[in-house]
Amino acid sequence: MINKKSRREVRAKKHRRIRNRISGTASTPRLAVFRSNKHMYAQIIDDVAQTTLVSAATTQKEVNADLEKTNDVAAAAHLGTVIAKRAIEKGITEVVFDRGGFIYQGKVQALAEAAREAGLNF
Repeated sequence: MINKKSRREVRAKKHRRIRNRISGTASTPRLAVFRSNKHMYAQIIDDVAQTTLVSAATTQKEVNADLEKTNDVAAAAHLGTVIAKRAIEKGITEVVFDRGGFIYQGKVQALAEAAREAGLNF
């Protein structure tokens, strides 16, 4: 009988491997992405100081007001533009992308490409 690991365990293992290579500093913080079944979350983190510099999520009222649904590719793209605008307001233009163990397609890809188009470099 084949024992198959759960998707949550596989994602957590991938995320640990990614985090061993990626770290955010004050000059180039880390753009961390998390997606659940209903919402998406994005944070820009300085790992040296252990602080969150900028955050955005589809649970926030100002982000959610513009969305029809919170769990589709359009919502992810909107979240990418919101996080990029907030980061640029704080003076952050250069980041390191942390996909959080998720596959780079669909919602994660839409968020990343929208953030790039809005002015973030990674």
